[in-house]
Amino acid sequence: MHAPSPMALLLIAIVVLVLFGRGKVSSLMGEVGKGITAFKKGVKEGSEESDKADGTPETADDIAKARAELAAERAKLEAERARITADSGLRDVTPGDQNKL
Repeated sequence: MHAPSPMALLLIAIVVLVLFGRGKVSSLMGEVGKGITAFKKGVKEGSEESDKADGTPETADDIAKARAELAAERAKLEAERARITADSGLRDVTPGDQNKL
């Protein structure tokens, strides 16, 4: 597929201008410009953050601390799941446990 000719682009621009008016087209282009600026700023900030730190622990102590925090969080979630199951009266039935059905 080929690109439209300059005359076709000019005709499209004139039709849009006539349909929406100069003020509406101008404000729309201003919003598009603001969006592009915000997008570029976000990309720049995102790349700076990823350059600073990617969130991975660097030393053995950091790794051990992260694992301990993860284990504590898992224990909290498991306890909450058990409490909810006990409170609701529902039983845990998994597809592999055919005898519980």
